Amino acid sequence: MKRIVYLLLFVVPVATAQEWPPELTEVWDPEPRMVTPGDGTAPPSDAIVLFDGTSLDAWESARDGSAAKWIVADGAMTVAPRTGDLRTKERFGDIQLHIEFRTPAEVSGEGQGRGNSGVFLQGRYEVQVLDSYGNRTYSNGQVASIYKQHLPMVNAARPPGAWQTYDIFYRAPVFAPDGEVVRKATVTVVHNGVLVQLDAEIQGGTTYTGLPKYEPHGDGPIELQDHGNPVSYRNVWVRRL
Repeated sequence: MKRIVYLLLFVVPVATAQEWPPELTEVWDPEPRMVTPGDGTAPPSDAIVLFDGTSLDAWESARDGSAAKWIVADGAMTVAPRTGDLRTKERFGDIQLHIEFRTPAEVSGEGQGRGNSGVFLQGRYEVQVLDSYGNRTYSNGQVASIYKQHLPMVNAARPPGAWQTYDIFYRAPVFAPDGEVVRKATVTVVHNGVLVQLDAEIQGGTTYTGLPKYEPHGDGPIELQDHGNPVSYRNVWVRRL
């Protein structure tokens, strides 16, 4: 016996919709919570401060989880070459990250050997840090690139020795129980106030050689790279989204 399904469509005339009282389209609940915005030096009131210029307590060695060994002086933390990457003790998923960096004022090297470091989201996906002011290298490896995956829209680099800012908006990947990728990670990057990456879709781990691929994972640390150059960081804070 065949079952027949009848679909009834009710069409509201446009004129009738225009006569609706405005209250019908007002949403009052939930009410967004209050956050006190930062003033350019202080972070928003709901931010987690990862470095305030005085202590590396929020960080550890990415090699073995031991105490962070970078140099803290004059309100900044600076790579101590060959001591290894730093990573946050806390783990994160979707975030808004603010971080300021400075490549060495004394120029040494060229290409990837000049002011090289990096900001790794969840310890896997790198937003490149490099002195790209008058320093040509491969475009998907210059400053503000998603390393080896997405070149920045423009080069907004400041000169060597000048402080620069990243404001990074990151959505973590989502995996099915069997490890399949349900949603790839995406990232938006504002470099020195200039939008350079907009919802860039990350294709997997940002490796130096080979093609990127995903490996299932949960929340991960923010990691800063020791690439052998004395790059400095300051005013690091994050908001969970």
